[in-house]
Amino acid sequence: MRIVLVGPPGAGKGTQAAYLAKNLSIPHISTGDLFRANISHSTELGKLAKSYMDAGNLVPDEVTIAMAKDRMEQPDAEGGFLLDGFPRNVSQAEALDEMLQSGGMKLDAVLDLEVPEDEVVRRIAGRRICRNDSAHVFHETYKRPKQDGVCDECGGELYQRDDDSEDTVRKRLEVYHTQTEPIIDYYKAQDLVVTISALGKVEEVTQRAMDALKRGDDRK
Repeated sequence: MRIVLVGPPGAGKGTQAAYLAKNLSIPHISTGDLFRANISHSTELGKLAKSYMDAGNLVPDEVTIAMAKDRMEQPDAEGGFLLDGFPRNVSQAEALDEMLQSGGMKLDAVLDLEVPEDEVVRRIAGRRICRNDSAHVFHETYKRPKQDGVCDECGGELYQRDDDSEDTVRKRLEVYHTQTEPIIDYYKAQDLVVTISALGKVEEVTQRAMDALKRGDDRK
């Protein structure tokens, strides 16, 4: 299957992408991973992207598109893939369509993870990270530490990252609504969108997604 995963920040896209890709036996292609890999290996695209980032500028769509194209042409993606973070806007969605069509391929589904905005803010703004080890993550609502402000694992100080503040989260949501959400309508016109609730336990959401993808596949 060839799937695009869409949803607001805090919807759990990265977590669901990993589970779904494993269940479907297809590679999980994340924009963040693509950038890190290209930059760390000093590829031509990586150098180009880094030059924009170092100057404090957004990386142009054509660079992101070229990275995605290169990754989708790798042998492990021949049987399908799950895209996470790409396309991020309608221009990128149009470019993806052109790429696939030129190779005689098409998308099978666009999985839209739906989460109420207040829940997104609650999920992200409630996160607290250990200063000693960023892998130790707690939450004011869902995973409270035994002692406020102290990591259960190592006793380190727990803090809120700047980009997890409520104001920042709401700004990120505005960007999502303006730039990324329009691709849902774009793909609805192609009858590709499968929308599910991303509320509940991780495994519940994964099963919900698998069931919805199967129903969508059965309709074709």
